Amino acid sequence: MRNLKLITAFIVSFALFTSCQDEVDSENGQNPNPNVTTNTANSMTTLNLERASMFDGSFDDFLDDTSCSAILLPVTANVNGTQVTIVSESDYQLVLDIIGQFNTDDDDVEFQFPISVMLSDYTEVTVTNEAEYDALIDACEDAQNTAQDAISCVDIQFPMVILNYDASLNQTGSLTIQSEEELYNFVENLDDDESYSISYPITVILNDETTVTINSDSEFENSLEDCLDIEDMEDEANDNADTLEEILVEGTFRVESFIDAGVDTANTYADFTIDFANDLTVEAENTVDNTIEDVEGTYEVTSETEVFLTLNFSGNASFELLNQTWEVVSASETTISLQSTVNSAITLTFVQI
Repeated sequence: MRNLKLITAFIVSFALFTSCQDEVDSENGQNPNPNVTTNTANSMTTLNLERASMFDGSFDDFLDDTSCSAILLPVTANVNGTQVTIVSESDYQLVLDIIGQFNTDDDDVEFQFPISVMLSDYTEVTVTNEAEYDALIDACEDAQNTAQDAISCVDIQFPMVILNYDASLNQTGSLTIQSEEELYNFVENLDDDESYSISYPITVILNDETTVTINSDSEFENSLEDCLDIEDMEDEANDNADTLEEILVEGTFRVESFIDAGVDTANTYADFTIDFANDLTVEAENTVDNTIEDVEGTYEVTSETEVFLTLNFSGNASFELLNQTWEVVSASETTISLQSTVNSAITLTFVQI
């Protein structure tokens, strides 16, 4: 019962937090001293720091399907019907191998309760049953839908220094922050009458591994907005990749065009049908001459902000010419248009039979 109260308290706290967010003043640094820009508990910079310093549980989403918390190890689960005990992060590969066997199936992970999880506020709770766990999932979805979840695409580099001010905007001291958890606790414990500023410059690393120097609150906010835009593009590309996998597996294709240096050599493949399986294998079958061996290969669909299809045929020189990573220009149930990531003048088009 105590654990259920902890879960309930987390959800209620989240609801109150969301309500407060609606009243947030987006203006920072409203003070009589133009030489000092300070923030309070309700300023936009504080909210940005809070989201950027929350515990990010997205690293094990393949296991728990939620980025607002992470499963604390060890844990035992049934993954697509196979029992797996995960003792350390190196055992994650056991789960990835199982769910990666087929790319269009519905993966199912069932935990053996009780389990321990770490929430976005760095608290650890014990979840004793599926209903309590579902409550965490629902709270996370609410946080994501209202932009109150952790921002993981900007990694603040520590240490960073916080300057403290009194009501007259006189600096009263400073605080050196050494970690995301320390930063989160600082902003969470701010009193309404407290004022502070960030001692700039600070350094952040974006999700594309770019290192950026931040010199002001507005630059920090802009960096967050930019990385969230990229994250949205990545999420959309991931959805499009899932759709492409379904199109490939459910259909049978032929090469409509293969253009290199302005020359279309699609006739080379005219007698072949191409079948993609959900175990990431692909087979080209000659439907005219059954004495010609089928061409075997593998494929992989990946995404960043765009979707990519990697082909790898073997044993046939003509099909080996298709072996590379292609950017997906467009994809529908009838036509898939690809462009070489090495040479944009090389294009490949599949049509469904």
